[in-house]
Amino acid sequence: MDFFEAIVKRACYRGEFNDVPVPREILTKIVEAGILAPSACNQQTPSFVAVDDPDVLKKIAEVIPIPTCKTAKAVIVCVADDRPVFNDISFYKEDCAAAVENMLLALTAFGYSSVWLDGVLRRDQVAERIADILKIPAGKRVQILLPIGMPSSEIVKSGRLPFEKRASFNVW
Repeated sequence: MDFFEAIVKRACYRGEFNDVPVPREILTKIVEAGILAPSACNQQTPSFVAVDDPDVLKKIAEVIPIPTCKTAKAVIVCVADDRPVFNDISFYKEDCAAAVENMLLALTAFGYSSVWLDGVLRRDQVAERIADILKIPAGKRVQILLPIGMPSSEIVKSGRLPFEKRASFNVW
Protein backbone atom coordinates (compact mmCIF):
# COMPACT_ATOMS: atom_id res chain seq x y z
CA MET A 1 0.00 0.00 0.00
CA ASP A 2 1.40 3.40 -0.89
CA PHE A 3 1.80 6.15 1.72
CA PHE A 4 -1.12 8.30 0.65
CA GLU A 5 -3.40 5.28 0.36
CA ALA A 6 -2.53 4.42 3.98
CA ILE A 7 -3.45 7.98 5.01
CA VAL A 8 -6.79 7.73 3.23
CA LYS A 9 -7.57 4.25 4.60
CA ARG A 10 -6.53 4.93 8.20
CA ALA A 11 -9.58 5.06 10.43
CA CYS A 12 -10.44 4.53 14.07
CA TYR A 13 -11.87 1.05 14.55
CA ARG A 14 -13.78 0.33 17.75
CA GLY A 15 -15.28 -3.05 16.93
CA GLU A 16 -14.16 -6.61 17.52
CA PHE A 17 -11.16 -8.12 15.78
CA ASN A 18 -11.00 -11.41 13.89
CA ASP A 19 -8.93 -14.25 15.27
CA VAL A 20 -5.95 -13.41 13.04
CA PRO A 21 -2.60 -12.98 14.77
CA VAL A 22 -0.25 -10.06 14.26
CA PRO A 23 3.12 -11.65 13.44
CA ARG A 24 5.93 -10.39 15.63
CA GLU A 25 7.94 -9.23 12.61
CA ILE A 26 5.05 -6.96 11.55
CA LEU A 27 4.53 -5.76 15.13
CA THR A 28 8.24 -4.93 15.25
CA LYS A 29 8.00 -2.90 12.03
CA ILE A 30 4.98 -1.01 13.37
CA VAL A 31 6.87 -0.10 16.55
CA GLU A 32 9.93 0.86 14.47
CA ALA A 33 7.68 3.35 12.63
CA GLY A 34 6.97 4.92 16.03
CA ILE A 35 10.64 4.96 16.94
CA LEU A 36 11.44 6.79 13.68
CA ALA A 37 9.00 9.63 14.43
CA PRO A 38 10.38 13.09 15.10
CA SER A 39 10.75 14.24 18.69
CA ALA A 40 11.55 17.55 20.33
CA CYS A 41 15.30 18.18 20.43
CA ASN A 42 15.65 14.56 19.26
CA GLN A 43 15.25 13.50 22.89
CA GLN A 44 13.07 10.52 21.89
CA THR A 45 10.89 10.67 24.99
CA PRO A 46 8.36 7.96 23.99
CA SER A 47 9.11 4.30 24.59
CA PHE A 48 6.91 1.39 23.58
CA VAL A 49 5.73 -1.91 24.96
CA ALA A 50 4.46 -4.27 22.27
CA VAL A 51 2.17 -6.87 23.81
CA ASP A 52 1.38 -10.11 22.00
CA ASP A 53 1.24 -12.54 24.93
CA PRO A 54 -2.39 -13.73 25.25
CA ASP A 55 -2.20 -13.72 29.07
CA VAL A 56 -1.02 -10.10 29.19
CA LEU A 57 -3.60 -9.10 26.55
CA LYS A 58 -6.29 -10.65 28.75
CA LYS A 59 -5.11 -8.64 31.78
CA ILE A 60 -5.24 -5.42 29.74
CA ALA A 61 -8.75 -6.31 28.54
CA GLU A 62 -9.86 -6.78 32.14
CA VAL A 63 -8.80 -3.20 32.85
CA ILE A 64 -10.21 -1.80 29.58
CA PRO A 65 -13.17 -4.09 28.76
CA ILE A 66 -14.09 -2.67 25.36
CA PRO A 67 -14.45 -4.77 22.18
CA THR A 68 -11.14 -3.72 20.64
CA CYS A 69 -9.18 -4.58 23.78
CA LYS A 70 -11.07 -7.79 24.47
CA THR A 71 -10.32 -9.14 20.99
CA ALA A 72 -7.00 -7.45 20.15
CA LYS A 73 -4.28 -9.76 18.90
CA ALA A 74 -1.64 -7.23 19.94
CA VAL A 75 -1.45 -3.95 21.81
CA ILE A 76 1.18 -1.26 21.57
CA VAL A 77 1.53 0.94 24.61
CA CYS A 78 3.20 4.31 24.20
CA VAL A 79 5.04 5.15 27.40
CA ALA A 80 5.96 8.78 27.99
CA ASP A 81 8.88 10.35 29.74
CA ASP A 82 7.59 13.82 30.64
CA ARG A 83 10.98 15.32 31.52
CA PRO A 84 11.77 18.79 30.18
CA VAL A 85 13.88 18.66 27.01
CA PHE A 86 14.14 22.33 26.08
CA ASN A 87 14.73 24.73 28.96
CA ASP A 88 11.89 23.78 31.33
CA ILE A 89 9.48 22.57 28.62
CA SER A 90 8.38 18.99 28.10
CA PHE A 91 7.12 17.91 24.69
CA TYR A 92 6.10 14.37 25.58
CA LYS A 93 2.54 14.79 24.29
CA GLU A 94 3.74 16.00 20.91
CA ASP A 95 6.41 13.30 20.75
CA CYS A 96 3.89 10.57 21.57
CA ALA A 97 1.38 11.94 19.06
CA ALA A 98 3.94 11.88 16.24
CA ALA A 99 5.01 8.34 17.11
CA VAL A 100 1.46 7.03 17.38
CA GLU A 101 0.43 8.54 14.04
CA ASN A 102 3.42 6.85 12.38
CA MET A 103 2.37 3.54 13.93
CA LEU A 104 -1.27 3.98 12.89
CA LEU A 105 -0.19 4.56 9.30
CA ALA A 106 2.17 1.58 9.40
CA LEU A 107 -0.41 -0.83 10.80
CA THR A 108 -2.93 0.41 8.23
CA ALA A 109 -0.40 -0.24 5.46
CA PHE A 110 -0.09 -3.83 6.74
CA GLY A 111 -3.90 -4.23 6.61
CA TYR A 112 -4.55 -4.01 10.36
CA SER A 113 -6.79 -1.63 12.27
CA SER A 114 -6.66 0.13 15.63
CA VAL A 115 -8.02 2.99 17.65
CA TRP A 116 -6.01 5.60 19.55
CA LEU A 117 -6.93 5.16 23.22
CA ASP A 118 -5.97 7.81 25.71
CA GLY A 119 -9.16 9.19 27.26
CA VAL A 120 -9.95 5.87 28.91
CA LEU A 121 -6.48 5.90 30.47
CA ARG A 122 -7.20 9.15 32.29
CA ARG A 123 -9.83 7.89 34.73
CA ASP A 124 -10.16 5.30 37.47
CA GLN A 125 -6.37 4.80 37.64
CA VAL A 126 -6.50 2.88 34.33
CA ALA A 127 -3.09 4.12 33.12
CA GLU A 128 -1.54 3.20 36.45
CA ARG A 129 -3.15 -0.26 36.39
CA ILE A 130 -1.82 -0.88 32.87
CA ALA A 131 1.60 0.37 34.04
CA ASP A 132 1.52 -2.17 36.87
CA ILE A 133 0.65 -5.02 34.49
CA LEU A 134 3.51 -4.05 32.16
CA LYS A 135 5.98 -3.24 34.94
CA ILE A 136 6.51 0.32 33.69
CA PRO A 137 9.15 2.03 35.86
CA ALA A 138 8.31 4.92 38.17
CA GLY A 139 8.64 8.28 36.49
CA LYS A 140 7.18 7.01 33.21
CA ARG A 141 3.51 7.20 32.25
CA VAL A 142 1.25 5.09 30.06
CA GLN A 143 0.13 7.73 27.57
CA ILE A 144 -1.56 5.98 24.63
CA LEU A 145 -2.69 2.44 23.92
CA LEU A 146 -3.23 0.94 20.45
CA PRO A 147 -5.19 -2.34 20.30
CA ILE A 148 -4.40 -4.02 16.97
CA GLY A 149 -6.08 -6.65 14.85
CA MET A 150 -7.97 -7.47 11.67
CA PRO A 151 -11.43 -5.89 11.86
CA SER A 152 -14.39 -8.27 11.94
CA SER A 153 -16.82 -5.68 10.63
CA GLU A 154 -16.76 -2.91 8.07
CA ILE A 155 -14.88 0.20 9.06
CA VAL A 156 -17.01 3.30 8.81
CA LYS A 157 -14.80 6.31 8.21
CA SER A 158 -15.71 9.68 9.60
CA GLY A 159 -15.98 12.36 6.98
CA ARG A 160 -13.49 15.17 6.71
CA LEU A 161 -14.22 18.78 5.96
CA PRO A 162 -12.98 19.88 2.52
CA PHE A 163 -9.60 21.53 2.09
CA GLU A 164 -11.18 24.99 1.71
CA LYS A 165 -12.76 24.78 5.17
CA ARG A 166 -9.57 23.69 6.91
CA ALA A 167 -6.67 25.22 5.03
CA SER A 168 -5.62 28.25 3.04
CA PHE A 169 -2.55 29.70 1.41
CA ASN A 170 -0.65 32.75 2.65
CA VAL A 171 -3.37 34.25 4.90
CA TRP A 172 -6.31 32.97 6.95
